Amino acid sequence: MTILQAQKIYKSYGNKLNRQEVLKGIDMEVGEGEFISIMGASGSGKTTLLNVLSSIDKVSQGSIQIEGNELTAMKDQQLATFRKKHLGFIFQDYNLLDTLTVKENILLPLTIQKVSKKAANSMFQAIAEELGIYEIKDKYPNEISGGQKQRTSAARAFIHEPSIIFADEPTGALDSKAASDLLNKLSEVNEKRKATIVMVTHDPAAASYSSRVIFIKDGQIYSQLNKGGETRQSFFKDIMKTQGVLGGVHHDN
Repeated sequence: MTILQAQKIYKSYGNKLNRQEVLKGIDMEVGEGEFISIMGASGSGKTTLLNVLSSIDKVSQGSIQIEGNELTAMKDQQLATFRKKHLGFIFQDYNLLDTLTVKENILLPLTIQKVSKKAANSMFQAIAEELGIYEIKDKYPNEISGGQKQRTSAARAFIHEPSIIFADEPTGALDSKAASDLLNKLSEVNEKRKATIVMVTHDPAAASYSSRVIFIKDGQIYSQLNKGGETRQSFFKDIMKTQGVLGGVHHDN
């Protein structure tokens, strides 16, 4: 089942005299339960693509549907409500509230939706145990490691069982061990909960955890790789080859 469909996506900035076209007619689909990575060189448009797909930014032209809902036809308040119910976000800088405990941060999406305390606690325990952070539930963000912060951010994204999780460079601020720990956990939750994940990353090792990689070049889809029955190590090598053809992938500014 197709959960996200984007057709003829264009995005430009500036005015008629000084217009920068970032996305140039992108078509893509995401199936339910897929774990997709979007890669591309700095300035290729990958972060802009994630922002318009997740309704953080608006397209200049085109159609984006999530579970049959046309995002481009929604007004700001409708979009805000849709995001709260149907979308989850994992950011590079965690976006945790320092005055709240790990548990309180994770429960925020359910607080907004007025879920009962009993149900919320049950949902919290399930996702916190899956991500290996239940034991630190009463600690504050300044008392835990970067990897634990990002798993807290991931738990917050997953807890209300959104249609899609959007992850923007989720391993960008982590060391290699914390990054692999997080990606292993995301893969497990993706498989166990059939959660749909769309992740932007510059790192081929991170992308190798996904089931499909979409490469963006100059605002258009350059190529795609499907993992299929490949091992993660073999898929990593394929990603590296395509990345080499693209001329390298770096951090977006």
